[in-house]
Amino acid sequence: MSWVMGVWVLVGFGWCWLCWWRKKNEMNGERSGIPNGSMGWPFIGETLDFIASGHTSRPVSFMDKRRSLYGKVFKSHLLGRPIIISTDSEVNKVILRNDGRTFIPYYPKSVTELLGQSSILKINGNLQRRVHGLIGSFLKSPQLKTQITREIEECVELSIGNWKEGQLVHLQDETKDMTFQVLVRALMSTGPGEEMKFLQREFQEFVEGLICLPVKFPGTRLYKSLKDENTRLKREKTHSGEPYTWTDYMSLPFTQNVINETLRMANIINGVWRKALKDVEIKGYLIPKSWCVLASFSSIHMDEGNYENPYQFNPWRWQGKEASISNNFTPFGGGQRLCPGLELARLEVSIFLHHFITRHRWVAEEDSIVNFPTVKMKRRLPIRVTPIST
Repeated sequence: MSWVMGVWVLVGFGWCWLCWWRKKNEMNGERSGIPNGSMGWPFIGETLDFIASGHTSRPVSFMDKRRSLYGKVFKSHLLGRPIIISTDSEVNKVILRNDGRTFIPYYPKSVTELLGQSSILKINGNLQRRVHGLIGSFLKSPQLKTQITREIEECVELSIGNWKEGQLVHLQDETKDMTFQVLVRALMSTGPGEEMKFLQREFQEFVEGLICLPVKFPGTRLYKSLKDENTRLKREKTHSGEPYTWTDYMSLPFTQNVINETLRMANIINGVWRKALKDVEIKGYLIPKSWCVLASFSSIHMDEGNYENPYQFNPWRWQGKEASISNNFTPFGGGQRLCPGLELARLEVSIFLHHFITRHRWVAEEDSIVNFPTVKMKRRLPIRVTPIST
């Protein structure tokens, strides 16, 4: 009998605590200006729904559902923190531009423990601006552009040069290896060998994921369009005998359209996390002091109000448009924390696509995208390759 009474006491205590939790959050919601929303269950909030949406074909379904109920800016409770989530491009713009003054970076504990307190994602103020400026100057220097173009070409050649007829290639692994080797060679002057392999194994333990390349079957309109300009560039270079330059790769307009569309649909960074240093009001929404705010990029990229048929991969939507960062296109963030390596990232993909398309035909096997915790292909994007005779 005593244990039955104990169970009932626990149930009663739990019920009272749950009622207190919900009342507390209702009172928070009544504070003038705090966006509407739900705080979910005690402790876990709405975290499970948030994570589950990343394993579906519509990774922003968590955002879409709540946006339809509460508006473009709403409150929630994720990963142990009360949070304001913004799917409004104008609100996101203010958040990004006030970084370090009104907002500071705030990421889940697991991320900060892995990256450390001195990570460029974590540091603020003058130190952040100085480090960001140094990295940006280094990556934009003409000397590096010339050097890194050759190094990327060498890495691509080493990777794809020996692919055999009918060989099964996991494209995600290949591109991930190439990206890592280029960065290590540029930043640490470390070439191929055991040291590179060791660093790569350690890095793979540290973080997973890669922007997926939405390559299509030969014969499609996309393949033909990528093939109208890359084959022409290759023919011109072969005829002149001149080496490729940074500007050659970056001036392929349709290739850049494909990269833009890939970044829009499957960007590895789906948003940024910040914490308010004080009460902040943006467009009538109050973000209370010490609350987190998630500026969602993916929701804006997949918003029907910003892009027609957003779940359709359509690089032609970028035809004739300036390939620049805007309020509705933020794959590299914005403000003073705009990714300093954005040109390098575009260059790497451009070089890989150019040599891959002009040297191989392929048939892709069935695969699907996983969007949590980062974007990657479930089966590592397997393809069967056929070298093109030269």
